[in-house]
Amino acid sequence: MPATIPTLREGHVSIRPVRVRDARALERELVQNRSWLRQWEATSPHAPLSFDARASIRSLQANARSGQGLPFIIEYDGELAGQLNVSGISYGSLSSATIGYWVAERFAGKNATPISVALATDYCFYQLGLHRMEICIRPENAPSLRVVEKLGFRYEGLRRRYIHINGEWRDHFCFALVTEELDTGVLRRWLDRDVPTDAATIPQADRDAAANPLPIARRR
Repeated sequence: MPATIPTLREGHVSIRPVRVRDARALERELVQNRSWLRQWEATSPHAPLSFDARASIRSLQANARSGQGLPFIIEYDGELAGQLNVSGISYGSLSSATIGYWVAERFAGKNATPISVALATDYCFYQLGLHRMEICIRPENAPSLRVVEKLGFRYEGLRRRYIHINGEWRDHFCFALVTEELDTGVLRRWLDRDVPTDAATIPQADRDAAANPLPIARRR
């Protein structure tokens, strides 16, 4: 079923539905933050590296109309700061979704990302009735690892060569939350400083494994 895309706010930060007229501003931010974002950018193994913001927005909106996604713009004091996308929404016996995001470099350190992730997660849990939310992060992406640590997402494991990023299949650490882990919302728990300190802890064995790329078998 199609999900309503709300506008949600906390302090300086808000998330709102992406619009086609955001295309020019998004393209400008992506160009200006190219060196900051490129190493984390999802790519296709079967297509050249290119980006059409207008086409991307329309694709996200179509996905939302089918009930499978929630595409948001992140704003800080009303200024476009990045994007957050809830994807792979599934209802019924699974009732889960995945969160991905990026923010412009000048907004790093302002808590725009953890607040946005918390707002989106709380909406999915308490308005859409989802049961599980997942975030997968490159082992090298220290700022994103800090986000799940702040919010108390629980570490679930290493996924080898999981997502095509910046031209290669990359390992990812997987983190998740289920509703039973929360006495209150994700945002409220963080603001109240009641987040478990060790939920996002990554075992050294997984860190070591991620530091050694999975060997690629040679085809005969």
